[in-house]
Amino acid sequence: MDPMHAFYKFGVALVIGLLIGLQREYAFDKGDNRQDLGESLFAGARTFALIALFGCTAAFVGDISGSRWAAIILMLMMGVMIMVAYAFEARRGQLGMTTGVAALMTVLIGAVCYWDFLVIATALGVITMTLLTLKVQTQWLARNISREDLYATLKFAIMTVIVLPVLPQTGYGPPPFNILVPYQIWLMVVFISGISFFGYLLMKFVGPSKGVGFTGLLGGMVSSTAVTLNFAQRSNDTQHLSRAFALGIMAAWGVMFLRIMIIVGVLNISLLRLVWIPMTLAFFVSLLFCVYLGMSQKTEPPEEANDFKNPFKLIPAITFGLLYAIILLAANTARIYFGDSGVYLSSIISGLVDVDAITVSMSQLSSSQNGLGSTAASRSIVFAAASNTFIKGCIVLFTASGSLRRIVLPGMILIIVTAIGVTLLI
Repeated sequence: MDPMHAFYKFGVALVIGLLIGLQREYAFDKGDNRQDLGESLFAGARTFALIALFGCTAAFVGDISGSRWAAIILMLMMGVMIMVAYAFEARRGQLGMTTGVAALMTVLIGAVCYWDFLVIATALGVITMTLLTLKVQTQWLARNISREDLYATLKFAIMTVIVLPVLPQTGYGPPPFNILVPYQIWLMVVFISGISFFGYLLMKFVGPSKGVGFTGLLGGMVSSTAVTLNFAQRSNDTQHLSRAFALGIMAAWGVMFLRIMIIVGVLNISLLRLVWIPMTLAFFVSLLFCVYLGMSQKTEPPEEANDFKNPFKLIPAITFGLLYAIILLAANTARIYFGDSGVYLSSIISGLVDVDAITVSMSQLSSSQNGLGSTAASRSIVFAAASNTFIKGCIVLFTASGSLRRIVLPGMILIIVTAIGVTLLI
């Protein structure tokens, strides 16, 4: 083995162990009360660095001796030492296992470094440090998570890990039905549900006390339509907060354009080169309108900014899958029999219901061989976003207070005109 490469692997193990040890010492020293950590510090920065080196050395000894058992026995010896240290701490009434488990993890990370999986070892080190650092946040999340959240997480895991891999990955039937691939349809369900689920967790983690504007920003990741309906209805009871509600609505609309660009970028990066210009300009129009509302807002936003529930439910997820499949089939049929004009009409109608489904459909169609052209696909996505913005403006028009209507509707017109105008020019 090249000595320099061997030194490099030992060096990576040393750095990872040192960083984990520094985190443990920092957490122990900066705690308001060391007993609150539930553990005493039997291993600090130097000890963790040595533990990582021990794991790397154990793997090295197993390699040069030609016996994996040598490495296994040495790592078991270190594991026994760690467990003995934990037993002594437990006898003193300190039952926390975090540092002990982190030490065992560090042994394995050192061995993984020697086995030349340096990227995996580094990732494991970063994940370990992150989990150790987020003690307070994870405890807060555990205390505030509801049974509904737990069940939703379980359902999301089942549909991702169990259902998705067993679905067929080929289409069935003649054109246009060959576009319907069960695996691809369910993958899109997982993808969109994951975005909404992440946005919900982020909003739950930050909390509703950050104000209407910030809640609209986060709520747009879950559902900009839900934000619009929620704030529009509440504006009737608190008309003096119309500018605050308008700020939240415009922030949610702006996030929708970012969300569209993220979806397109993940599914079809070449299509993003056409979509990003109108989407970015529409986003900046929303942003400038938010800045204007924020600077002119004289009243404080309400503390309770949303009543969002967990966005992941099995029936809505299946409904989205069916809607996506129908839109995909309709768009493919319109493309085959009516050309681009048929696709534009179907995108406008679909956007009234759900912009995510048509975005995913156009991204998939334009990426397939003999599929939809990139220009037609990009225009269809923009038309869908414009029609979705229009229907949310109608929600404000028919359900909100008069003062909120007067504030939001000019912003809606500017966004739609900007998005469609730029799209037709490029």
